[in-house]
Amino acid sequence: MKDLWEKIKKINWLNRQVITIIVIVILVFLMMDFNNRMTTMIRLNNDEAVLQTRIAQVQATQVKLEDEIAYANSDLALEEWARESNRMIKEGDHPIILLQPGDYVPQPTPIPPREVIIRTRLEIWKELLFGDSLPTP
Repeated sequence: MKDLWEKIKKINWLNRQVITIIVIVILVFLMMDFNNRMTTMIRLNNDEAVLQTRIAQVQATQVKLEDEIAYANSDLALEEWARESNRMIKEGDHPIILLQPGDYVPQPTPIPPREVIIRTRLEIWKELLFGDSLPTP
């Protein structure tokens, strides 16, 4: 260690400045590389979090679809389809068909007439400049 220190003392002043500048430049490049690596690491961690969320969503969708497939292959789904969609019945069932009464006349829903609001030019300009401050029918 003493030999190294003695060698450093023997280096003239100009060489020491050059060596110091070279060391500082190397340190600056190392810090820039470190900064780039940290930025890349942060971006990759964020991407990982997004992908983990997407994986969880896809797995939830897979479980839901597997449940739907299992239900679609069951006898319960077949019976529901036959009874509700195709109006089929089992042996021993008594079908009930609901009909409207013979004298039924549908009543139309009355539509109230629209009120016409007459506005002055001042009111129109106020509404245009300051917003919808007047009630509309």
